[in-house]
Amino acid sequence: MFRRRRWFVVAVFYAFVLLHQADKLLIGPLTTPIMEEFGINQAQMGAVSSFAIIVAAVLYPIWGYLYDRYARAKLLALASFIWGITTWLNALARTYGAFLVTRASTGIDDSSYPGMYSLLADYFEPRIRGKVYGLLQTAMPFGYMLGLVLATALGGALGWRKVFFLTGGLGVILALVIFLGVKEVPRGRAEPEMEGVEQIPSFTFDWQVAKRILRSPSMRFILIQGFFGVFPWNVLTYWFFRYLETERGFTGAQATLTMMVAIVSLAGGYFIGGVLGDFAFRRTLRGRVLVANTAALLGMVLLVLTLSIPNQQRLLFTISMALTGLVMSWPTSNVSATIQDIAEPEVRSTAYALTEFISNTGAALSP
Repeated sequence: MFRRRRWFVVAVFYAFVLLHQADKLLIGPLTTPIMEEFGINQAQMGAVSSFAIIVAAVLYPIWGYLYDRYARAKLLALASFIWGITTWLNALARTYGAFLVTRASTGIDDSSYPGMYSLLADYFEPRIRGKVYGLLQTAMPFGYMLGLVLATALGGALGWRKVFFLTGGLGVILALVIFLGVKEVPRGRAEPEMEGVEQIPSFTFDWQVAKRILRSPSMRFILIQGFFGVFPWNVLTYWFFRYLETERGFTGAQATLTMMVAIVSLAGGYFIGGVLGDFAFRRTLRGRVLVANTAALLGMVLLVLTLSIPNQQRLLFTISMALTGLVMSWPTSNVSATIQDIAEPEVRSTAYALTEFISNTGAALSP
């Protein structure tokens, strides 16, 4: 019964990440009609996204503490409800100032992911966590694609406000599903040391434990990697489409197709990286780190080789870009699983939240 229920939880969280990412990234393809309606320039539109990122970054440590202190399932339901309500408020805004403030409020739930990873760590034992996280993380690039499809298919016919009402409504529905269907489990339940233990001790946030994990050399390395590791990702995210058009002479349609191929490869890499990390972890405790570091080095080499391909060889460039995306995403699921491996159950959400806070700082600086 428990094994069936945990895969139901994965399915619910997958839907959350998929639809939440679609809602979060929907504003990109809808930028032009929004700018035209409010009569704003690029700098003002850029502030809309920046404010939401700042709100999310600031709230990461707060969400992490709350998840380690209280029931994670109920807090995730609250986060989904906040997603829906703030998106609705954003759709109702009639002035640029109101739009800026309400869009910033959508960042509140953008930092709600630490509890999800922590709860799944208590549903799944360490030997398969990488695969589970890798599967969940495929929802992020697919969410981007879904947002693009929704904006293209519905934006012109319905208008950007009604599209926001639609995605916000999905957030409210998911809040109800999570509240009623996702059950809390004791922290540390899936650890090998707890196997056969009938009464699992109750773990809640402890400042001393939190300080200890922050002093861990492994955690410090993850935080440093989290800051600098996002630089290539965000440079590509922000500028790669323009690079294809201006440096390589791709048309908009060709650039979109190339990006779609890369995104699908990226999604596959999350899962493959998780599977490889689990395989290596079962043979050595450093297995996930070895897979992540190997992928980082190989991804760097592939990226340099890809960018060196002559402009005339577009098919070879697209294939090479897909292979690069496949390898570059291997470390993500392994880093997520490693945090859960090295952090005590009572501070896992806080440890993950701190990593995301540092990563968001790097993401803000890298473009």
